[in-house]
Amino acid sequence: MKKEMMLVIVSFFLLSITAITGVYAVEEKAKVITISEEKADISGDGIDEVILLKGVPYQDDDSYLKEIYIEVAGSNGKVITFPLESGSKAALQLTDLNHDGIKDIFANVLTGGSGGIVNNYLYSLKNFVHTDLTIPEPLEMDAKFLNGYKAEIKLKQTGKSYLFDLKDRKKYYKKLGFYYKGKLNEPTELSVNPYNSLKPIPLGDGNMGLKGVQRVTGVANADTIALVESTWTYKNGQWKLLNSDVKQEKIK
Repeated sequence: MKKEMMLVIVSFFLLSITAITGVYAVEEKAKVITISEEKADISGDGIDEVILLKGVPYQDDDSYLKEIYIEVAGSNGKVITFPLESGSKAALQLTDLNHDGIKDIFANVLTGGSGGIVNNYLYSLKNFVHTDLTIPEPLEMDAKFLNGYKAEIKLKQTGKSYLFDLKDRKKYYKKLGFYYKGKLNEPTELSVNPYNSLKPIPLGDGNMGLKGVQRVTGVANADTIALVESTWTYKNGQWKLLNSDVKQEKIK
């Protein structure tokens, strides 16, 4: 009788563990969300693939995704995964950016920081070969404050310099002790962000390219001095700068 009772207890315990494990498995599976779904031929075989952008949110904060990835169900029966960085938002677009006649996978992830920075990704799956096409590097620039409530930005790629009058924020800078009688207390550089935005755009030659926007700030993230725009095309296996523009931001 004791043996039978022991068997019943052990069986009940095992069933309980199995049930609990099953519940956890369902909960873990439920955490994965599909952000977007696309269907297109990205391999070049004439048959559409299914491209899913997925994320795994934190349990206590659905606004931030601790895991983000692209899952491609290929027409060859294989599943290919492209891991991305974590972030607050993610988006995916299919467009031919390397000009080979086949759509590429372009994705961006908003990091969620106060600077509004985005991480960007570009992949080709032509002939089912996973190729990282990379993205153009953000523009390099020398950016600094000048005496007289001014600032200067010089783009290294073009050699062009841009001068900004910042007298509209004179009171703010004086209050911070940043300037004294119009002179800087010490040499100070501006903060140059990587891309705050990078998007595919149509170019004049009928191909698609990328347009990036970088924010240049002064004494704080909210102190935007200028927005630097750059337009890029993919040529001979690398990105080529087509043009750039620097626009001053006025205090609103």
